[in-house]
Amino acid sequence: MMQTHLEDLYKQKKVLDLQWEQEHLNEGRYTLNMVRIDHKVREIINHIKMAEAKKAHLDNKVSEVAPQVSVAT
Repeated sequence: MMQTHLEDLYKQKKVLDLQWEQEHLNEGRYTLNMVRIDHKVREIINHIKMAEAKKAHLDNKVSEVAPQVSVAT
């Protein structure tokens, strides 16, 4: 579930990046719509960072809890 959430966030960022590029190609200058897109991109990046940190934290918890087997002979 966490991985699909991260993938969705990356897809949203890609779509916004493409919208920004299309706006720039159409207008040839920096527009107010591009400012709005930049703001949304920053929000998505913050969500990505939080989701990746949460995923890393959960991965660390799992590795800490994993049983350690010692082969002593």
